[in-house]
Amino acid sequence: MSHEGSPAWGLVEGDVIRLLTGSPLEDGRPGKTEISLEEAKFLPPIVPPVFYAVGLNYRGHVEHAKTTGYKAAKLPDRPEVGYRANNALTGHNAPIVRPAGVHGRFEAEPEVVAVIARTVKNCSWGEARESVFGWTIGNDVSARDWQNADRTFWRSKNADTFKPMGPWIETGVDPLAQTTTVRVDGEVRAKFATGAMIFDPYEYIVETTKYITMHPGDVLWMGADATVPMEPGNVVDIEISGIGVLSNPVLAEDGNDRHGTA
Repeated sequence: MSHEGSPAWGLVEGDVIRLLTGSPLEDGRPGKTEISLEEAKFLPPIVPPVFYAVGLNYRGHVEHAKTTGYKAAKLPDRPEVGYRANNALTGHNAPIVRPAGVHGRFEAEPEVVAVIARTVKNCSWGEARESVFGWTIGNDVSARDWQNADRTFWRSKNADTFKPMGPWIETGVDPLAQTTTVRVDGEVRAKFATGAMIFDPYEYIVETTKYITMHPGDVLWMGADATVPMEPGNVVDIEISGIGVLSNPVLAEDGNDRHGTA
């Protein structure tokens, strides 16, 4: 969150946030300052040293991608991770801005996100599970025409504001036992079992750390089982039970907002 113009950590306790003395990953403790949850200005709950992202990790998403002509759409036979850019991160309640050059399918993808707590290398499944500090929510915004036209995802998934994350990190939840729901302007557009993945988060951590050391604060976005169209003027809410709701309005960079949002 932002406090007096600077990033700050806080502990959510009911309808207030108690500021911490430092990062909870480094034993930060609750202080005396409290802020109303309603008045808080949310930033991404963490800015990761490395931003890992999983693609096509749900069978339904793979089948949907096939119908749209995405050539890489096939069931994976092992966990393989990719990357996203920190510049794309934005927080809860912050706008998703559709660039003026985006045409065609502009979509939200609801994802559960693992936040790594410790340095991990060549770990077992159990060690991978113990390495996770907590869980948050991500919206993997995608501009499909750019995704199909470009050689990489450099702008289709990494343009500014294309990666809302938040609202906070929940430490006491089993993400694989939850339900993900997407609402656009309050209407349910998608719902699926969060844990119905092809490979679970811990399998991805095991495979990744065979070759790459993961560090405290790294995040691992776990893919989606739904893609939801959105457009300027919409408000997109992604709820994962046990974690919370990530909400973001959608605006147009060129100001051409068909729903009239300023």
